Amino acid sequence: MQLDLPASGGAVARPFYRHLYFQVLVAIAAGALLGHFWPSVGEAMKPLGDAFIKLVKMIITPVIFLTIVTGLAGMTSLRGVGSVVGKAFAYFLFFSTLALIVGMVVANVVQPGAGMNIDPATLDPAKITSYAEKAHETTLTGFLMDVIPTTMTSAFVEGNILQVLFVAILFGISLILIGDKAKPIITLFEAAGAAVFRVVDILMKAAPIGAFGAFAFTIGKYGIGSVVNLAALVGTFYLTSLLFVVVVLGAVCWFNGFSIFRLIGYLKAELLLVLGTSSSESALPSLMEKMEKAGCRRSVVGLVVPTGYSFNLDGTNIYMTLAALFIAQATNIELSIQDQILLLLVAMLSSKGAAGVTGAGFITLAATLSVVPSVPVAGMAIILGVDRFMSECRSLTNFIGNAVATIVVSRWEGALDQDRLEAALGGRPFGKVRPVTNLAVAPAGLNIGEASAD
Repeated sequence: MQLDLPASGGAVARPFYRHLYFQVLVAIAAGALLGHFWPSVGEAMKPLGDAFIKLVKMIITPVIFLTIVTGLAGMTSLRGVGSVVGKAFAYFLFFSTLALIVGMVVANVVQPGAGMNIDPATLDPAKITSYAEKAHETTLTGFLMDVIPTTMTSAFVEGNILQVLFVAILFGISLILIGDKAKPIITLFEAAGAAVFRVVDILMKAAPIGAFGAFAFTIGKYGIGSVVNLAALVGTFYLTSLLFVVVVLGAVCWFNGFSIFRLIGYLKAELLLVLGTSSSESALPSLMEKMEKAGCRRSVVGLVVPTGYSFNLDGTNIYMTLAALFIAQATNIELSIQDQILLLLVAMLSSKGAAGVTGAGFITLAATLSVVPSVPVAGMAIILGVDRFMSECRSLTNFIGNAVATIVVSRWEGALDQDRLEAALGGRPFGKVRPVTNLAVAPAGLNIGEASAD
């Protein structure tokens, strides 16, 4: 697909209806109408959304592996790998913790659950049994052990992002150590990368169908009316996430020489896809491709984006502390400062490793509450009906946070081409950013100027 250029550049702009973001927007609107007026038909559309997400998951593994391996192979030493990983995790830890604190502060100030006066004894724990069981399976030790695959090939078969990341880093490091002998393998992987990203382009053609099916199912099954009963919580969460993106991440973008609004505009097709499917994973391949197109070095994109999908979940973190305090307020449970600090510390651990898929935030919330005895896990039944609607906001916030992290870490590494960033975002930078010339070259056949979204 060709990159649209202004008329002065000699290229003819395509009609608006041929842009993916417009098609996805229309599909979401159509799905909402179908789910609202014909709920049973809307619920029946679920396979369309599930099928599209399966198609995307099918390609995520080779995208991550090939991007990381070819990116690392372009590095001259292992010091560069350690530098990127160290800076990325420092960024993740700081802003993930900040998101938890923001959710806690907002919950204490707004108190969306106050006045509901729900008796915990009347809650039905059976509704959240399956989530609680999954939460008990998610321990820190179990999570760390799960990063190591049973075999090198099993990581690709099971599709575990962190396992694929682990294998890819090891393989990429081995290519660095081999040196010139690795050139034939690198050439092969670069050609394979070009083919894989072309598959991504093909799969994105089906994005409107997937968004239509997923959104029709959500509205048909849960209905807009389910939001009304817990409007205070949903509204508070959406507003808090919006302020976090605009104010906190916006300030980060400003200090690093670009605009959060232009970045959102640049990723509009992916954001609409995330909104329609309630899963940030559905846009992971496109995000990696677009970050390269925006001037971020491939090795940085390959390390930061997949890792961020498990360790940089701003939306999930805001949700966890906000929802936990909402449950306590709704059931008239007073939490002391010590209780809230304990909740914060537990959430810092349990939030790590949550995948960018629908329901992961609810499971991590169950894991957090199971360790903090002050708040009943059964209280999650209060918000079960609207969790799907909050999942969309979680995914959007997580997605934007990872896009910002990729650009910022690239700049810190001196691996950001400012001219390409400015061209992609369509505006001049706000700050003075050191230009970078030593960037990894795109593999033969892969036109980074081509994006699956537009």
